[in-house]
Amino acid sequence: MSPHRAWFVAAVAFVTIIGGAAFNSLPGLLIGPLHQEFGWSRGEIGLAVSIDMALYGLTAPFAAALMDRFGMRRVVVVALSMVAAGALLSVWMTASWQLMLYWGLLVGLGTGSMAMAFSATVTNRWFVARRGLVTGVLTAAGASGQLVFLPLCAWIVENHGWRPASVTVALAALVVVPFVWLLLRDHPADVGLAPYGGEFVPKPAPQTGAAKRAVTVLFAAAKTGPFWLLAGTFAICGASTNGLIRTHFVPSAHDHGMPITAAASLLAVIGIFDVIGTIASGWLTDRFEARRLLAVYYALRGVSLLFLPMLMAPSVHPPMIFFIVFYGLDWVATVPPTLAVCREQYGEDSAIVFGWVLASHQVGAAAVAFAGGVARDVFGSYDVVWYAAGALCAAAALMSLVIRRKPAFVGEVKG
Repeated sequence: MSPHRAWFVAAVAFVTIIGGAAFNSLPGLLIGPLHQEFGWSRGEIGLAVSIDMALYGLTAPFAAALMDRFGMRRVVVVALSMVAAGALLSVWMTASWQLMLYWGLLVGLGTGSMAMAFSATVTNRWFVARRGLVTGVLTAAGASGQLVFLPLCAWIVENHGWRPASVTVALAALVVVPFVWLLLRDHPADVGLAPYGGEFVPKPAPQTGAAKRAVTVLFAAAKTGPFWLLAGTFAICGASTNGLIRTHFVPSAHDHGMPITAAASLLAVIGIFDVIGTIASGWLTDRFEARRLLAVYYALRGVSLLFLPMLMAPSVHPPMIFFIVFYGLDWVATVPPTLAVCREQYGEDSAIVFGWVLASHQVGAAAVAFAGGVARDVFGSYDVVWYAAGALCAAAALMSLVIRRKPAFVGEVKG
C-alpha cells in the first residue's frame, strides 16, 4: 500500500523550511566581515538581526491566518520570494539602514511567513495521528537547513567573501519555489482524502479578515494564564538559541582564537543533533506530560550555558564537543511539547495562538541578538550574556511546571 499523501505534503514542507532557513546560517558568520568592511558596530549589526528575528515572530500569527484565507501554497511562494530578494539586495548595500531594511524587513517578513506556524498548519490539517512526531520532524527542518548551509556559507565567506554567500542563500530560497507550487496542497479534501489517522472532513470555506482574526485570537488567549506562561518560556527559548548561540557563538569562539570555519562547523553539528533531539521530543510528547518535558529541557539547557564560558578555546576539545552535542539535542526540543500544550488549551485556534507564542520566542531572540552585540562592545566579552541566559532558562523550567491542565479554549474565534 502506498504511503498516505500527508507524508508527501510533510516532505514538501520539510524542504520548504530548509530553503527558507538558509538565511539563518548567515548572520553569525557575517558579523565580523561586515564590521571590518563597513566599520559598523556589533550593536548595529545585532540590531538588524534583532529586527529580522522580531518580524519573524510577529509575522507568524498573521501568516497562519493568511494561510486560512489564501492557502498555504500562495503564502509560502511569496514568502520565499521575499527571502530571496532580501538576501540578494544586501549584496549592493553600503549603509547600515539598508542592512536593517533587507535583512530586517524583507527577510524577517519572509521567514516569518514560513515560521513554525506553517508547521502547525500542515500538522493540524493533514494529520490526526502522529502529530507530535510530524511537529518534531518539521521543526527539525530548520536545523537541517543550518546543517546544510552553515559549513558551505562559512567556506564561501572564508574564501570568497560574504557577498557570494548571500547570493547562495537567495538561490536556495528560489530553488524551492517550483516544488511548493507543484506539490504542496492546502487541505486533504483538495485531493479527496481524509487527514492521516482521521476521518474525511470537507475543506472549510476561506476565512476573511485574517488580520482581525489573528488579533482577536490574541486578545482571547491573553485572558488565560497558560498563554503568558507559554509566551514567557518560549521567549527564553528564543533568547538562548537563535538570539544567543546562532547569532553570537561564532564571533565569541573567534574572540578566543577559534577559526570561523571551525566554529561554524560546531554550529552545524548542533544542527545534526537538533534533528535527532527534536524528532525524539515529538515522540516523547506523544507519550509523556508536555509540561514536565519542558521543565526538564529548560533546566538542562540552563546548566549547560553556565559552563560554556569555561569551554571556549582556540581549538575544539572534547568538553566543547559534549556541549555542542547536548545543546543540539535540546535546541528546539521545546517546540513539540509547547505546541501540544497550545493544542490542548486552544483547540482549532492553536495554530494562531502558537504563532503569537512564537512571536514571543523571536522577541526574546531579538532582544538577546541586540544585547549580546552591545555587551561585546561594552565588556569586550560575551561571558555575562552566557550566565544571564543560563539563569533565564532556570526560570523557564519553573514557569513550565506552573502551567495547569485546563479545558479546551472557551473563546474559540471564527473568521
